Amino acid sequence: MRFDRKWLTLTALATTLLARAAGASEFQDRPFNLVPFGGWTFFDNELKTAPLPGIVNGPYFGGRATVRLISPLWLDLAGGVTPTTSCTVCKQDLTWSHVSANLMLMSSAPRAINPFVSVGGGVSTYEPKINTDKHDGLLEAAAGVRVRITDAIGLRLEARNLLFVPKTNYNKAHLDNVVAGAGLVFAFGGEDRDSDGDGVPDKRDKCPDTPHGCIVDANGCPIDADGDGVCDGLDRCPNTPKGAKVDAHGCPSDGDGDGVLDGIDRCPDTPKGCQVDAQGCPIDSDGDGVCDGLDQCPNTPTGCKVDEHGCPIDSDGDGVCDGLDKCPDTPAGAKVNRDGCPPTEVEKRETELLDTGMIRLQDVKFETAKANLLPESYQALNAVGEVLNKWPQLKIEIDGHTDSRGSAAYNLALSHRRADSVRGYLLDHFPHLRPEQLTTKGYGESKPLVPNTSPGNMAQNRRVEFTVLNKEVLKQLKP
Repeated sequence: MRFDRKWLTLTALATTLLARAAGASEFQDRPFNLVPFGGWTFFDNELKTAPLPGIVNGPYFGGRATVRLISPLWLDLAGGVTPTTSCTVCKQDLTWSHVSANLMLMSSAPRAINPFVSVGGGVSTYEPKINTDKHDGLLEAAAGVRVRITDAIGLRLEARNLLFVPKTNYNKAHLDNVVAGAGLVFAFGGEDRDSDGDGVPDKRDKCPDTPHGCIVDANGCPIDADGDGVCDGLDRCPNTPKGAKVDAHGCPSDGDGDGVLDGIDRCPDTPKGCQVDAQGCPIDSDGDGVCDGLDQCPNTPTGCKVDEHGCPIDSDGDGVCDGLDKCPDTPAGAKVNRDGCPPTEVEKRETELLDTGMIRLQDVKFETAKANLLPESYQALNAVGEVLNKWPQLKIEIDGHTDSRGSAAYNLALSHRRADSVRGYLLDHFPHLRPEQLTTKGYGESKPLVPNTSPGNMAQNRRVEFTVLNKEVLKQLKP
């Protein structure tokens, strides 16, 4: 039967269209469609030739109305008319019309082009009638595509086969007409499509591909309050500081565990345990190269060499760290100054003054029985002068002492003259010293250090002493 061949052809066409359009994009999801439709009617060949009416193909005017029942099944109502078709046998114009109800299969997934197929039944009418029955039953099958133009307007292209079914002997049905045409689709009803499910309809959504779960603004664009690139709603750490690197959940990382987030951390490889500043960089308060937190000797003097714990290295064990020690190979046990070197004469005398409140010189030489200084005394006196220059606040008494040779009165007078001679030398050679700062006194042989029983002991008793008179000031000055 021709019906069978046409039916199979339409079915094959629809199947091909469905397969090829699977990746396309539908224009809307509105459940009601009204379609003014126009096209051309191709009558069955038996209706065109004698002894049948001799009908001539003609224009077709009609409409379609579709309602989605459940996706993808639609109710499709079809109707149309081909007016004033020439009928050679009837000797007059003939009008053919039909109405039908069909079930249409068309996906409601979002696509720009959607193919469809439909089957159903209805009635057909010829005016004037061309056989014994005014109305014939119909079995219909259609296939076509619906194309999006706007959100509410589209185009429907369709080919429809209409098989006439007589009221009697319906098994002899073989006449079928074909209608091909197009119509403008007016879609309405339902809710506006929201493809990304963000609550903003597609027609107003300026960010149509928002990830599911994001909080969006009125334009459908994701809100990212902390600016970390992960939208609110998906951001599990919503208060991330600006600039911090985050994972897929919006949570920041701290690769070196110093408490300063990656992206903000300017020193991302800080050793574990170091104290850091706001930029994540190690703090080294004493500047020894070992950060606070790991530095076990946090107050190392600047310039000292330190070990991995930040503690000073003192290779020669003199109490002055390597790096500051200007005499790095000092013998063990030797006394040194702050530079790690043996103390100078001035440093020795200064230490003596600060520790004991006096300086004792036993190497000041005078001419025999006189108060005239010998040149070999100058070095020792110069050292004392430099010390006193450093401490102008101190009041010093210069004391002369002799051994027991000679009378006590003679020795007393000699010791006083010798003390005056020393004072004169210091004032002459150290102009910063004030005369009122220095006084003198002779003690003669009255205060021996040791008994005057041998030349060695007598040499110890012949001495000059510089005694601090205002020791309360010395206590304040002493470091």
